[in-house]
Amino acid sequence: MKHFIVEITYTASPEEIAGVLAAHRAFLQTGYERGWLLLSGPLNPKTGGIVVARAPSLAELQAFFSSDPYHLSGVAEHHFIEFDPVKRQPWLEGWVSGSDLD
Repeated sequence: MKHFIVEITYTASPEEIAGVLAAHRAFLQTGYERGWLLLSGPLNPKTGGIVVARAPSLAELQAFFSSDPYHLSGVAEHHFIEFDPVKRQPWLEGWVSGSDLD
């Protein structure tokens, strides 16, 4: 598995974001259920959000996020940063190594 920070940048008004927020969070839940997402949340101030994710490839993660209601509604842009998590808390080992998916 490859590891990513997904930076979501809002491109619309707070009112437009609020109208899509519930659908966006429901979409993210499918990523949690798939085992691809570790955590997510809004930036402070609320100009976007951050997602810590893993996926077999960048292309597969980008394909997944192409179904995000934020993307489909045109209210946000997604930026993908791949990284290697060489240091981590021991309790996170299964998620980082992917052994939790076996």
